[in-house]
Amino acid sequence: MATGKTAPTHHPVTVVGAGLGGLVAARVLHVHGIEAAVHERDASPTARPQGGMLDLHEESGQAALRAAGLFEEFRAIVHPGGEECRVLDPDGTVRFKDTEETGRPEVDRNDLRRVLLDSLPEGTVRWGTKVTGARPLGDGRHEVTLADGTAFTTDVLIGADGAWSRIRPLLSPAVPAYAGVSFVETDLHEAAVRHPATAELLGGGMMFALADGKGFLTHLETDGSIHAYVAFKVPEDWLGKLDFTRPDAVKEALLAHFEGWDDRLRALIADAEGALTPRPIHALPIGHRWAHTPGVTLLGDAAHLMSPFAGEGANAALQDGAELATALAAHPDSFGTGLLAYEQALFPRAEHTAADSAQGLDLLFGPNATENLVAMMSGRTE
Repeated sequence: MATGKTAPTHHPVTVVGAGLGGLVAARVLHVHGIEAAVHERDASPTARPQGGMLDLHEESGQAALRAAGLFEEFRAIVHPGGEECRVLDPDGTVRFKDTEETGRPEVDRNDLRRVLLDSLPEGTVRWGTKVTGARPLGDGRHEVTLADGTAFTTDVLIGADGAWSRIRPLLSPAVPAYAGVSFVETDLHEAAVRHPATAELLGGGMMFALADGKGFLTHLETDGSIHAYVAFKVPEDWLGKLDFTRPDAVKEALLAHFEGWDDRLRALIADAEGALTPRPIHALPIGHRWAHTPGVTLLGDAAHLMSPFAGEGANAALQDGAELATALAAHPDSFGTGLLAYEQALFPRAEHTAADSAQGLDLLFGPNATENLVAMMSGRTE
């Protein structure tokens, strides 16, 4: 009997990465009767936390969820009161407070991801399948290799695999660069009960307290915890000098930078519970783009990684995913036409949002940060 190699599995459409952008792309394709295989390195949906609160913008994130047929499910997970915003001085003085709804409701990223996952047919996401590389086969087809040594082929390859994308090198030599700011993420659990003074000061939504190239950015989470980003404008190697296996020593080192700040703010470090997570901020060049290449494209952070200081990252990824899937569905007999249409709209839009994010970084960590932030949020120009 003749023997030979078994032909590799073939997927007409493949999404690499089960983040928000990749999942909404798969969902919108499903709505239009096009099935996609989503390959995700995590072993399960709960393998790691997916991040904190997101404010979803009407023209981007919300529009994507409408295209996905999930707008009502989105409204059901909105965090009531989460749109509140405060700006504080280091001494705890509240310089700005706004409790009005802005049309950008807050949701927990984990809840949103669950909504997207629940909307997909069983088996759409292949958990524990880490992509290690891909190569063109001609005519727009690609072979994708997994960490276990297996491979599959695909007609359309969508890189939704984040900052350090394994798909991006097929299109661009660009790599993310350090943006000049680093976070240490902390948490206060059951804040209203266990940390009432801090909880009362920070309010029910987002808070900024910034001065001298450092400060705190916080969200009240849906479970009643406060998630804080202790932020520093520092050299790239700064976090590497801290030993995160010794959280008490890290706390002491961080607190030394906040001498004289209000104790209710310092408590975000001193009383933090659980892991302290280092998070250097990286970004791709503003205006990152690539020459159209048959059969492959990027979305989200893989396409336009930006700093988080305009609230655009997740919204842009959701918009990317929905617009890409809609473009493919509009050209079912010529996916290449759909990819080209998507990229032509993506590049100028992404350049604009990345520029806004870079400008936000400069505002928050530059001179007179509090005054400039209050002026911006008050709708004034100085």
